[in-house]
Formats: sequence, C-alpha cells, structure tokens
Amino acid sequence: MIEIRQKGDFSRLNGFFERCKEVFKHGELDKYGRAGVEALESATPRDTGKTASSWTYEIVHREGSSSIEFHNSNLTEIGYPIAILIQYGHGTKNGGYVEGIDYINPALKPVFEDMANEAYKEVKKA
Repeated sequence: MIEIRQKGDFSRLNGFFERCKEVFKHGELDKYGRAGVEALESATPRDTGKTASSWTYEIVHREGSSSIEFHNSNLTEIGYPIAILIQYGHGTKNGGYVEGIDYINPALKPVFEDMANEAYKEVKKA
C-alpha cells in the first residue's frame, strides 16, 4: 500500500503564479510585439520586400492570460499567406516544389528568450 501525506497548503505556489500573471503588463507585451515584428521583418527572405514589410502583431487578452500574435497580411492571389508558404514550402503551378525556409522560429527565439528572462527576474523580485 502506498500512502501519501501532505502538510501545509499551496499559498506560496499560488502566490508565485499570481505574481507571474502580473509580470507582463500591456506595455511590456507591446515592447516584445514591436521587437518581434522587427526581427521578423529583418529575417524574412526578400524578393520584392512586400512580405517582410507586412508583419504586424496583436496583443490578445483572454480570461487569465494574455498573448502576442504575429500576423502577415501579404497573401497570394487565391488567399494563401506568403509568409507561411516561405516557412513551410509549397507546390508550384507546373508540379514542382519549393522547399521551405525556417526563418520565423530563429527570428523570434531571441525575443522569446528575452521575454522569459525578464519575466523570471520580475517574479524572482516579488
């Protein structure tokens, strides 16, 4: 038989999670949204430059969470997002295939790492 005993409560853990929620206010998310757009613009492969200049971000607040969404408004004639076609590859009209280039993940990685490091510092302070 296995017996588990627990002493105390989870108040410290709950307090930690509450501090985590409060770490990033809208201004901080805005800062990282702008940094992400700059990183994506500079990393996007260029032909005309339209895809690179079409990056935007949106801060989305839901119950208990906030997130940054990155969007690219440059679409093909039939509505496919060109940024995604560059990232993952695509077929051509004559039956060929253009291999994708992983440029989104490497571009955003330093932004996400900076965000995580700053959040850790803020939580550690409290």
